[in-house]
Amino acid sequence: MRIQTQIEQKLLSLDPAHIEVINESGMHNVPEGSESHFKVTVVTPQFEGKMLIQRHRMINELLQEELEGEVHALSLHTKTPDEWFEQGGVIGDSPLCLGGSAAENIEHQSE
Repeated sequence: MRIQTQIEQKLLSLDPAHIEVINESGMHNVPEGSESHFKVTVVTPQFEGKMLIQRHRMINELLQEELEGEVHALSLHTKTPDEWFEQGGVIGDSPLCLGGSAAENIEHQSE
């Protein structure tokens, strides 16, 4: 089973009103076909009354196996249904990766 599918299936336990898992590995300096960097959006009433850190801990606990394995990074967007509605149901694009050799390339270009 693909890692992205595993993540999606595990997040269903939060009974989400909306869920989106995007493999952003291609934006990073990793081998083609990697599943190491994900943007995760979860909208659920279970986040009501919880601080952001508590929401992220909930996700990290659910995905502990993946985080101990091939998943290197998660960009988490955790919303209640009201917050999602107020935000217009939109999450912005992730910034370009500047880690590893990408950052070095930019430094060399500016010299």
